[in-house]
Amino acid sequence: MSEPLFEVEDLHVALPDPNNTKLFGPTPMIGILHGVNLRIEEGTVVGVVGESGSGKSTLGRTLVRLIEPVRGTIRFSGNDITHTDERLLRPLRRDLQVIFQDPLSALNPRLTIGTIIGRPLMLHRLAAGRKDARRQAEAALEMVGLPTAFASRYPHELSGGQRQRVGIARAIATRPRFVLADEIVSGLDVSSQAQILALLDRLRNELGLTIVFISHDLSVVRRLCDRVVVLRRGEVLENRPTGPLFDHPEHPYTAELKAAIPLPEVDEGWLDAAR
Repeated sequence: MSEPLFEVEDLHVALPDPNNTKLFGPTPMIGILHGVNLRIEEGTVVGVVGESGSGKSTLGRTLVRLIEPVRGTIRFSGNDITHTDERLLRPLRRDLQVIFQDPLSALNPRLTIGTIIGRPLMLHRLAAGRKDARRQAEAALEMVGLPTAFASRYPHELSGGQRQRVGIARAIATRPRFVLADEIVSGLDVSSQAQILALLDRLRNELGLTIVFISHDLSVVRRLCDRVVVLRRGEVLENRPTGPLFDHPEHPYTAELKAAIPLPEVDEGWLDAAR
């Protein structure tokens, strides 16, 4: 078996308890993830599902080291990054990109789209000056199906679906190896959802991306992901290929999730038709 892009062993994460703050002294911590073990093979799309509060977003953000784990091990491409400080993590940031749920709050309203996409290229020294950064930003916009003229616009001038495409363009502009997509279609209408998912599916094939796709919508996960990780109260209940997991859930909780969310019989070519 080839070396996985991500390998997680016995991962524990705790965060400050917002309901138990103190005027003096440290805020009490509450456990979010409890002994998570996970392998993510390069070039795959892994869905992470579970009810609200199950630890989905915490897991994703810990993988890209936006959250410091309490204990356990996170290896990226064979390198232990569990407690690596930000200075040493900086060179890896171009390979670890995030597409956030709310594109409006994730995009700086004071900057043009071209600057938003171009700044990471300048930061990681992937562009030979501002003109080259602008050129690469326009190329990224074309890759996500937006006109190059959008580089001169501001986030508030775009629709929700267009802003999410900008978020995707910013994520892929650095040619990362890994992208975390955290509930990226939850705020969009059905038509925009289908278009964004088709775009993501195309980009993962064209660019060889590895993606963790966090969603509460099992019908979306069923069509897009190669594997599905089922989380409940910070623990992994199932981690299996998508088809077998949906056909024969092994854990009662997975069966409950499947039964609770409408899963229409979707035509096999719906992602292609949405392009």
